[in-house]
Amino acid sequence: MKNSIKRIVALTKRNIKEILRDPLSLIFTIGLPLAMEILFYLIFSDLTPQFQMKYLAPAIVVFSQSFLALFVGLLLSFDRTTSFLTRLFVSKAKSYEFISSYAFCIIPVVLVQSILFFIVGIIFDSSIISIRIVYSILVSIITSVFYIAVGLMLGSICNEKSIGGVSSIVIAGQSVLSGMWFPIDGLKKGLVTFMDILPFRNATKLVQNSLMGFQDPLKDFVMPLLIVIGYSILVFAIAIIVFKSKMKEK
Repeated sequence: MKNSIKRIVALTKRNIKEILRDPLSLIFTIGLPLAMEILFYLIFSDLTPQFQMKYLAPAIVVFSQSFLALFVGLLLSFDRTTSFLTRLFVSKAKSYEFISSYAFCIIPVVLVQSILFFIVGIIFDSSIISIRIVYSILVSIITSVFYIAVGLMLGSICNEKSIGGVSSIVIAGQSVLSGMWFPIDGLKKGLVTFMDILPFRNATKLVQNSLMGFQDPLKDFVMPLLIVIGYSILVFAIAIIVFKSKMKEK
């Protein structure tokens, strides 16, 4: 167990260095959602409550995490095509150690995203200042695990040329199926139920409700949390299995 932790730490440090070598991708991952937060607030906040900062800031936090699927997927898929992982495959490192190291190196990015988007939210609307922002940031780490897991799964399956198109499905799913850009009150009940059983809307609800408070703790927090965790465990398991099969091929 001790050796396993050492290998995970060493691989995590290496992956962090690899991320810092390509700052342009990191800037895009953080900068595009940040620009959307500012523009959408300035343009639409007076037209609909959906774009008031108390809803928009936490929604953008989760939306930005969908970009992590592309980011971590590219990182893993690129490593798969180089001699780096080929050399490591002959070592004693296990598949879960590789996968864990890629996940851990993304957590600092998650924290930077969350803190930055809430700071911008406070600049435009100081009324959202509350200790609950801290709760939202902590919860955002939990929600990010699902998107990181998706990125690891896609990175294990796809090459660096196809990962962009495939991961865009995740970004589109977060946009359309989370209800972050439009009120869901007018939607058909069946469609709302479909959205409620998927992780996208539940992840958004978790971070939003952590900021605004829970009227019904079971409905507003416990159930969304269990759904997001359930999907995260499932996708992580798939990622490890797929990655292990790729190791055997090598």
